[in-house]
Amino acid sequence: MNFETTIRPDEGYYMGGTFVFTFQVSPSYPHDPPKVKCKTKVYHPNIDLEGNVCLNILREDWKPVLNINTVIYGLNLLFTQPNDEDPLNHEAAVVLRDNPKMFEANVRRAMAGGYVGQHYFQRCA
Repeated sequence: MNFETTIRPDEGYYMGGTFVFTFQVSPSYPHDPPKVKCKTKVYHPNIDLEGNVCLNILREDWKPVLNINTVIYGLNLLFTQPNDEDPLNHEAAVVLRDNPKMFEANVRRAMAGGYVGQHYFQRCA
């Protein structure tokens, strides 16, 4: 089963953004986690520029008692509480840790449709 879902954070750095994720659920679910990718290019420490998502319950912390709703809740938490300690986008993680005001400015620039460093982001706010 494949489907898409949209996350629209209502607080935090990413408030007002619209982020689309694809889910691939294998026949071995719930024994194996769904494969999740972000279709929206986003400046985020836990989502790389190819859309790969770093969320512990999609990897080593997956248990068959977890479900799709748990994953969606986890994705929402990534936007309200980005984690600089387990990054896929190391550059964004360093900025978040060392200069939160610059991180916020970079997120706003990316969401408005613009460049952060050498990377262009489509408008998603």
